[in-house]
Amino acid sequence: MGEAGEADRRIGRKGERRRTQELPPILRHGFRPFFLLGPVFAAFAVLCWLALLADLAVLPGAADPLAWHQHEMLFGFASAVVAGFILTAIPNWTGRLPVNGLPLAALAGLWIAGRIAMFAGTLLGSATTALIEGTFLIVLAALVGREIVSGGNWRNLVPATLIAWLAIGNAAFHLEHGYGLALDGIGTRLAIAALAMLIGMIGGRIVPSFTRNWLVKRQAAALPSPFGIVDKLALITLAIALLGWVFLPESRSVGFFLAVAGVAQMIRLARWQGWRCVAEPLVLILHVGYGWLGLGLLLLGLANLASPFSDLAALHALTTGAFGTMMLAVMTRATLGHTGRALTADGWTLLIYAAVTLGALARTISPLIPDETWLEVAGLLWAGAFLLFALTYGPMLLRANPKRAGA
Repeated sequence: MGEAGEADRRIGRKGERRRTQELPPILRHGFRPFFLLGPVFAAFAVLCWLALLADLAVLPGAADPLAWHQHEMLFGFASAVVAGFILTAIPNWTGRLPVNGLPLAALAGLWIAGRIAMFAGTLLGSATTALIEGTFLIVLAALVGREIVSGGNWRNLVPATLIAWLAIGNAAFHLEHGYGLALDGIGTRLAIAALAMLIGMIGGRIVPSFTRNWLVKRQAAALPSPFGIVDKLALITLAIALLGWVFLPESRSVGFFLAVAGVAQMIRLARWQGWRCVAEPLVLILHVGYGWLGLGLLLLGLANLASPFSDLAALHALTTGAFGTMMLAVMTRATLGHTGRALTADGWTLLIYAAVTLGALARTISPLIPDETWLEVAGLLWAGAFLLFALTYGPMLLRANPKRAGA
């Protein structure tokens, strides 16, 4: 009976692979549409923001220009990349079949509808905009939760729950900006906290893992330290600090915890032997992205403690630095790996990494410099990194795997 069941499963998997090969490449795996949509939109949204700042454009959006910028970078761009990553990771976590075909197309369609609604919100009204735009994250959270529970993969229930927190943060944003509830930006902070926690948890797995794989191939004597008490304490401190910041953003005690959490992430990062990976930027950039997380938390904590540091600088160290860098690091690596290409950074990829790093640095220090040129340079560099990703990696996402047709 067991052998017959296993044979049926093998036949089912072969049939699924055959059906997947018949789909357009863009609809075969979750990373394909969302790793293309997210970066294209990131570049578009930042360039729109620069045009708004220069009074070169008027936004008929669902919120004021600053709120629109904050919302679309977190709940628009970042949520697309998170969706692409998690939909691709779930089959590996659970052994279940990937979401593809029409369900994937429908999910991407919900995301696109949300961007249109936010861009033309004054024409739709607050209720319609919130309904259209909020549906994507709710459906994504429900879909991810179903897959995790059905696969019995309880270890990854917390990352799935963080997507639900994104959906709740999005709802809070619409209540504040669409209906005037005095929520003091809690929805935006909740989104930043959820994304930072995802980097702490998921990044804390993949950075040492990919580093170890690369170093083992080169027979390196020193390898990343295994997950242990240092990692657990770093994650616990991170969760406490972020939770406190969401609800008590001006508390000095929370500022202290944020600074401690930042230092804890840096200590954790130092145990992963990142300096030994300079020869392969595809690995090194993962360490750079996690380093931005520690720096951003430290700066945010110091700003909270009434130091000369700007909370705006700290927030952009987290968003343009940690989020932007880690997302490009994951997208480049995953796209290369899942489309059957060598896991090594070419010249264009190096340029992408350089642009996002310089853009994040410029944006982080721009609040400290009166000259607004720094802000424009930062925006152009950061947007350029994502546009270059779309131009370089977009053809890989749109075409079938050159080595095996099922990719």
